[in-house]
Amino acid sequence: MKSGIRVARGDITVCQVDAIVNAANNTLLGGGGVDGAIHRAAGPDLLAECRGLGGCRTGDAKITGAYGLPAKYVIHTVGPVWQGGRSGESGLLASCYRNSLALAETHQCRCVAFPAISCGAYGYPLDQAADIALEAVTEFLDSHAMPETVCWVMFDEGTYAAWERACGDRGIDPG
Repeated sequence: MKSGIRVARGDITVCQVDAIVNAANNTLLGGGGVDGAIHRAAGPDLLAECRGLGGCRTGDAKITGAYGLPAKYVIHTVGPVWQGGRSGESGLLASCYRNSLALAETHQCRCVAFPAISCGAYGYPLDQAADIALEAVTEFLDSHAMPETVCWVMFDEGTYAAWERACGDRGIDPG
């Protein structure tokens, strides 16, 4: 297994990586949380490009320029709203990670930063989301040359701790 997995506390909008992933809503036109922060930091050109994308289905991903952000790209993915775990949420969440990484690979992104997709307003339980995310990402990294590094950038201590626990359970040093 590759060792290119990292977990950090901080602000994803200041990450100097090839791509940051936006936990977007279906419209891709901005919202609260990470989505709003990314749109504010990127500036109005991001919104203008997103308007031309026609939205995004849950579990899918689309890519845009990053404009005022230090990254080259923003990969927008729409995570599932937690409904108790019996509505296909785990498969949709894993799909968010796989589809985002496939776009990163297509665009030759060596380093990608993710937030905790679906864990804010969408209510996904942190420990379950971390397990799904790490499984999807490690499987992808094991079978693809790019990206080389995936970093989760967590704004709050509770989310960071959940990802650290999940890494420890898998024998991954989260750097």
